[in-house]
Amino acid sequence: MRKYWDNPVSTSAGQMPVVTASRLVPASVNIGAVTISPATVLAPMAGVTDTVFRRFIRNLGGCGLIMTEFTSADGVLRAKDQKAKRYLHFYEDEHPISAQLFGSNPQVMADAARLVENLGFDLVDLNLGCPAKKVVKCNGGSGLLRDLPAIGKIFEAVRAAVKIPFTVKFRAGWNDDEIVCVELAKMAEDCGLCAVALHARTREQGYSGQARWEWISAVKDAVTIPVIGNGDIRSPQDACAMLSQTGCDAVMIGRTAPSNPWIFRQTQQYCANSAKSAAPAFRGDALASSHTLYDEPSEADRYEMIRTYFEMLIEEELPDAVGKMKQFASWFTHGVPGGAALRKGIYESKAAAEILSRVEEFFEARLVSAVALNEL
Repeated sequence: MRKYWDNPVSTSAGQMPVVTASRLVPASVNIGAVTISPATVLAPMAGVTDTVFRRFIRNLGGCGLIMTEFTSADGVLRAKDQKAKRYLHFYEDEHPISAQLFGSNPQVMADAARLVENLGFDLVDLNLGCPAKKVVKCNGGSGLLRDLPAIGKIFEAVRAAVKIPFTVKFRAGWNDDEIVCVELAKMAEDCGLCAVALHARTREQGYSGQARWEWISAVKDAVTIPVIGNGDIRSPQDACAMLSQTGCDAVMIGRTAPSNPWIFRQTQQYCANSAKSAAPAFRGDALASSHTLYDEPSEADRYEMIRTYFEMLIEEELPDAVGKMKQFASWFTHGVPGGAALRKGIYESKAAAEILSRVEEFFEARLVSAVALNEL
C-alpha cells in the first residue's frame, strides 16, 4: 500500500509520481444511531486524550468523534479508583464522545459499559489494541487477540448490557503469523457491534514499521458495518489515500494529532476545496500546490494554540498539569524556529504559571521581531 508520505522520489525527473485518490473523507458516517460528522475520529491515546485535549481538538474543528483515554473496566467499578473516574470526566461540548474500556472479564466489562452509558457517553468502545506489556499481561488490550472465544463472550455481554452503539478498536493480530482481523471483525458484526476500527499493525510491531492498509481493505470486504481505518495518517492527503485504497468508511488519527492538532480541520478543508475545484484528491508531484487546499498554521496561530492549551490545563486544575505541559511542549513546538530554547525553558520550569509565562515571552518577542522586519 502506497501512502502519500512514503512515495519514492524519481531519480530521473526529480519529481514525485502522480497518485490518484478517487475518494475524499465523507461528510458523515452513521455508527448505530449516532452521526459522526465529518467521518474523522480522534484515536484514544493514553496520557493524551484527556478532557482538555479533547475539547482543544473539538474547538479547532473538523473532528467528528472524540474518544477518552483507554480506561480499566475494573478501575471504573472500584469506588476508590479516582484516576479511572477522572478519565471518564467530560463536558457537554464534547459530544459525540466515546468511552474506551479495556478488560478481560465479560461481566465486569458489561457493568462498566452500563456505567458509561449512564454517565451520558454516546458510544462505548472495547480496546483490543494496546500493546503495553502491563496491559497485555492482564489479558487486556491486544493480549486478547490470541483468544477469540474470550473476545466473543465480552462482545455478547457488553452488547446485551447497553443500548448505545458498541464498537471495538483492534490490531490486525498478535504478529504476522497470527492475523485475526477479518475473523474478529466478522464476529463483531455477528454479535451486534455497530462499527470496527482497525489499527493496521500487529501487537508485535507496536508503533514501529508501516501500517498495512491492505488489512483494512480485507476487513472492509468482510463486513457491512462501518469500518474505521487507523495507522500512518500524517496529512489530509494520507486520509484520502486510505479511503481510496481501502474503501473504509471513516479515518482515525492518533499520533499526528498532538504534533499537528489542526490535522482534522485541514482534512475537512482539503476535502471541501478538492470537491469544489474538482481537482485530484492529491498529486504526489505537487506537494506545495496541494497545501494550498488547506491552511497551514502561522507562527501566531501556533502561539495562540500553545497558549490556549496551556491555559485550559491550568483552568482544569489537573494534578499533572505541569507534566502535561512539558510533554506537549516537544510536540507543539515542532518546527518553530528557536523551539529548542523554548523547550529548555519549559523543561526547567517548576510551575504551570511559569511555563505559560515563558511561552508568552518567547512568542511575543518573535512576533515583535517579525513586525520590525516587515517595517524595514
